[in-house]
Amino acid sequence: MLEGVAMRLRRDPRRQPVVTLLLASSADAASLNLHDAVLRLGGWEEASDLGHGVLRVHGTCPVHLLLIEELHIYADGIDRTHEEAAGCGVDEVLVLSRHVSATKIPALTLHAIGLPGEVPHDEKGQAGGTKGSVVPPSPRFASLFRSMLTLARSRGLDEEFDLTLETTHHGPLLDRPALYIEIGSTEAEWSSVPAAELWAEVISDNLGLSGDEPVQWTPGGEVMIGLGGGHYAPRHKAVLSESDLWVGHLLANYALPFEEPIDGEAPGGAWRHSIQVSVESTLSAFPGANLFAHLDKKSFKGWQRRAILDLLSDLDVPVRRGRELNRASQL
Repeated sequence: MLEGVAMRLRRDPRRQPVVTLLLASSADAASLNLHDAVLRLGGWEEASDLGHGVLRVHGTCPVHLLLIEELHIYADGIDRTHEEAAGCGVDEVLVLSRHVSATKIPALTLHAIGLPGEVPHDEKGQAGGTKGSVVPPSPRFASLFRSMLTLARSRGLDEEFDLTLETTHHGPLLDRPALYIEIGSTEAEWSSVPAAELWAEVISDNLGLSGDEPVQWTPGGEVMIGLGGGHYAPRHKAVLSESDLWVGHLLANYALPFEEPIDGEAPGGAWRHSIQVSVESTLSAFPGANLFAHLDKKSFKGWQRRAILDLLSDLDVPVRRGRELNRASQL
């Protein structure tokens, strides 16, 4: 049943807002914890049940907080569904989520989404999404990461949690730029109020809910994509921690599967497609970007590096070294 704000918006389509969608799931304990922490910031109007979820609209900022029943990684197309149901445009989706890892190390983390490197293309992924597809990354990725680092360290949460980021992985499949914001890695951390309130404040500062100017992408800025390394991208993380760069997709080695070249031919495998769609996706999220690539060179064999460099040259994407980037950020 449509009611409240949705009905008001539908009366005059010329006034339909473009919003950031904060997405939470009642099937995820950490997601509910984060949802409630954002609500406690205040400024939200009364809830409306739109059928696809329970919506709260911020009173002064173009931000919607949506609680759905299904697990968010399987909520393909929720951005378009919300646009139709709420009579708005969605320009970004920030998903509030738990983080799970085999090591069970407590962590605050965030990442872009998609299944680069997985085959066969166009099949459903085991953890949502569609194999071979990536979702445009939220332009606020780097800003949210650095804000989290600063605030967590100021509160001493760096003694309890690993403060990190991750490479692109899992679903859902969306059209709008998106990002996952997570608390990990076990049930004990998923219910942590200090962790949830930290993320809520970081989100508030970046979206302007606190009254400050929101973080906004400006054409002409330098945007990095990261290629290679492990799932937690330590070399790319180091660059972003010590710079003011923007960032798009980060691809781990497992998302760049190579086949050994035969008789001097170019190597086969899904690595080429992974890089191409990630470059295209990042550029779509950062119109007017000065895009460049940062490689974790030690994670590749020589022939793999050469193949990647040839492809990036064809795509007109320059490669920059970490030491160069860190020096530039200190000038």
